[in-house]
Amino acid sequence: MKAVAVIPGKANSVHLVDMPEPTIDAIQNGRGVKVRTKRIGGCGTDREINHAEYGTAPDGYDYLVLGHENFGQVVEVGANVREVKIGDYVVSTVRRAGTSIYDVIGENDMTTDDVYFERGISRIHGFFSEFYVESADYVVKIPDGLKEVGVLLEPTSVVEKGIIQAYEIQRRLKVWKPVRAAVLGVGPIGMLATMALRMRGFDVHAFGLSQKPYLNADILESIGATYDSTKDLSIIKAGKKYGDFDIIFEATGYSPIIFDAMLALNQNGVLILSSITGGDRMVDQIHADKINQSFVLGNKVMVGTVNANRDYFVEGVEDMARCEFEYPGWLSRLLTHPVKGIENYLQLFEILNKGGASGAIKAFCEVSGLE
Repeated sequence: MKAVAVIPGKANSVHLVDMPEPTIDAIQNGRGVKVRTKRIGGCGTDREINHAEYGTAPDGYDYLVLGHENFGQVVEVGANVREVKIGDYVVSTVRRAGTSIYDVIGENDMTTDDVYFERGISRIHGFFSEFYVESADYVVKIPDGLKEVGVLLEPTSVVEKGIIQAYEIQRRLKVWKPVRAAVLGVGPIGMLATMALRMRGFDVHAFGLSQKPYLNADILESIGATYDSTKDLSIIKAGKKYGDFDIIFEATGYSPIIFDAMLALNQNGVLILSSITGGDRMVDQIHADKINQSFVLGNKVMVGTVNANRDYFVEGVEDMARCEFEYPGWLSRLLTHPVKGIENYLQLFEILNKGGASGAIKAFCEVSGLE
């Protein structure tokens, strides 16, 4: 079968490979699920791996099959699989168990292992292939009504983890009733964060660089959010205009904005970080004393989110279904740049390499057609 892979450590090495089609007996105890890949989403992680910034091949291979934002249809199941059946649409989680105590109890996304296992990223082949086989333990069923947007579930799971963790942390307050949220950055994660917060009834204010007229702003405001360009209104001034924010979800990829966000955070507020920033950027003129004082006296929290476990994928399905019910077609508007056929993978990477200049919200490869 065909698959899209890179040679880790070699820049711009993305290429098509032929590899054996997997079989369900690769999974022990009759728990195998074979999936025909339908769609693979592309993101900055794939671009960065292709730029040789990170990525590790599985043992015995000199290449790594890419693709962690997956969506497919079950074509075969093992004798002991009850969760899904042939014909079901599914998405698979990404992180696999290591050896830490968190891995042992099923919290793979919280591992403390230095060596970790993620499909399409680290030490396990990804899903950017015509078929894949996975244990039913890691497979999440997608309702037929969400099949057009199922490829958005993996990034949605990262959002869900951040928001749910915020509530888990603030259980310490006994009573926490957040009402106002800010989302910094309006790429795919920021758009999905806005959606998830709106589904919880938040008054959401989203911020991006681009000024109106702007497609992302139109899409966000169509579900009741407010959009502002940071060229016109900084997050600090926004806190004064709208009121300080109980939750701030950062998804910009620009680390200096975190310090402004800290100052715009309400008492008992939670700042959720989702950007994985590289480089060695230094920032001067930080109001360090003011930030420190406000966090100590205001019971504020900052937490990161990445690599969600199965529970957060399930929560993502629920929010996506709710959104589709309340705002039919909204999620489909995020799927702006389709690429037809696995053999046209280079088109996907051309879009990813352009970043925001491409105008894409979410680019994806349609590996095989939806039925």
